[in-house]
Amino acid sequence: MDFAHSEQAADYVERVGEFVRTEIEPVEPGYHRELAALDNPWVVLPVIEELKAKARARGLWNLFLPSVSGLSTVEYAPLAEVMGRSVIAPEVFNCNAPDTGNMEVLHLYGSDAQKQRWLTPLLEGEIRSAFCMTEPDVASSDATNMAATALVEGDEVVLNGTKWFSTGIGHPNCRVAIFMGLTDPGAHKYARHSMVLVPLDTPGVKVERLLPVFGRHDEPFGHGEVSFTDVRLPLDAVIAGPGRGFEIAQGRLGPGRIHHCMRLIGLAEKALELACRRATERVAFGRPLADLGGNRERIANARIAIEQARLLVLSTAWKLDTHGLKGALSEVSQIKVAVPNTALGVIDMAIQLHGGAGMTDDFPLAAAYAGARSLRLADGPDEVHQGVVSRIELKKYLP
Repeated sequence: MDFAHSEQAADYVERVGEFVRTEIEPVEPGYHRELAALDNPWVVLPVIEELKAKARARGLWNLFLPSVSGLSTVEYAPLAEVMGRSVIAPEVFNCNAPDTGNMEVLHLYGSDAQKQRWLTPLLEGEIRSAFCMTEPDVASSDATNMAATALVEGDEVVLNGTKWFSTGIGHPNCRVAIFMGLTDPGAHKYARHSMVLVPLDTPGVKVERLLPVFGRHDEPFGHGEVSFTDVRLPLDAVIAGPGRGFEIAQGRLGPGRIHHCMRLIGLAEKALELACRRATERVAFGRPLADLGGNRERIANARIAIEQARLLVLSTAWKLDTHGLKGALSEVSQIKVAVPNTALGVIDMAIQLHGGAGMTDDFPLAAAYAGARSLRLADGPDEVHQGVVSRIELKKYLP
């Protein structure tokens, strides 16, 4: 495998990197201060729309979608890494989750009418979306436990249940959610569920609350608890037809996990950069922090860990491109365990070098830690992915 950038990918890496450095990073601290000072932070500040317009004008838009950008997964990976350095960059380039996964679902499985109604405005950056799969009352790491229902009644589908950690549901431009529910309990366990497009203004849909993650609400996106009570929709709101929910979920999660992990690599790089600046500029006991308490070794270990994690993700992206999800199942699970833990280690080291300031919002490290920690649970907890890796590994030795 060759991880040298193609000419097209190298051009994007340079242009996206320059945009992040010159347009996004200079305004991001002020953006966060302004948002935090508002009585209602669930708004889109004008600077975001200004940055989106600039990015789109420069052709830096919807880069995650191969049919738009022409980039393979392994070519897009370094762009996701650059975007991961900033909280707002993914939205600026219209490459933010869960919209990316939802747009991929619609692109791959949506009907022409579904694409026209929802995919087009999502690709235009006019609306946002949410993904409603996890539930509060069952162990959602096992998706076959799902209790919410999407029952077919004549020419309608009727939704009932409660979802939570529905990322993006608090965004003021969120207009649609993809709901996954049980349709046929008697079918094969991977053919029981359906995915349904739910306009958020449909009667019976209610955002019960927005959930804090380590005390942070991630405004203006948010992670919400959403109830669905006798929500009736035409049957053509079901994506690809009843019973195909698991098939769609697998197609959605493979590339999405690559994106998550490469953004985390970018976040770890940002944390290491801050750690190195602090270690060389801050003095204690008459010496730079870099020369105290084994900090040089900690910085070295962080660099080594990041390089290892990046190569594992790129290898996984290459295998996903060349062998499909079935051929990369172990590797996709490996990166979901390895990368968040690597990022957490680097961020924690950077927080320690910053002392008490590292736990405040004067630096982006506390927010980075909360985000990285949550990704040890998002898209499946470590233990589920370790189970996948061990099962595939042990199968090699079974008679």
